[in-house]
Amino acid sequence: MFQDSITLKNRHQKFIKTVSENGIVYGLKSKNGFATSSSTQFEDDDGNPIGMICFWAEKVRAKSCAKDEWKKYNVTEIPLAEFMENWCVGMANDGLLIGTQFDQNLFGHEIEPLDLILELTSELKSIGKDLNFRKFNGIADLEKQVKESKN
Repeated sequence: MFQDSITLKNRHQKFIKTVSENGIVYGLKSKNGFATSSSTQFEDDDGNPIGMICFWAEKVRAKSCAKDEWKKYNVTEIPLAEFMENWCVGMANDGLLIGTQFDQNLFGHEIEPLDLILELTSELKSIGKDLNFRKFNGIADLEKQVKESKN
């Protein structure tokens, strides 16, 4: 049951808009860490799927995925500023991907963490919202440093 890529992209766009407005990202966490999956789109140099951590814009959508291998996971809130500067930057450094808005069949959008930061900064700027970061002087500084690191 392959979901069409337009549906996944639309859900991802809704993720960008919703988390930018609400300032909260949801993950699934257990005593062993956060819910992970393997990419169906990206492979490492050895041909193995790249690891991915999944996040949602709505608590109810995250909770609906806490079943099967994720049944012992609980929904946890992550403030958007922390998500962007700690999670996204850290996951980029670790070579991981981010999955957004996965559904109960574990289909969702896969994106590189630094690309997600750029999408989020663009949306935040378009709605005139800034965030208080600990390591960056606002959205423009984070965006500038991400763009420089990608070159």
